[in-house]
Amino acid sequence: MSDFQPIREACALVGSATALAEKLGVTAVTVSDWAMSKRPVPIIRCVEIEELTGGAVTRKQLRPDDWWQIWPDLRGTN
Repeated sequence: MSDFQPIREACALVGSATALAEKLGVTAVTVSDWAMSKRPVPIIRCVEIEELTGGAVTRKQLRPDDWWQIWPDLRGTN
């Protein structure tokens, strides 16, 4: 499995995987699973991560395979 770069970037922006986990109320293992593409980032966490990173990591990046189905209002945006 390959690294999921948007989560790696979010961790760096927030300070660490542990810091991101704490801010999201999940375990560091959960964030590690997302980062290693073992599990997709849950829809409910995507907006939170986007907000925590000041928009540097977007919902589109976090859910590249289905973002348009979840947030159709983002179609046509960068």
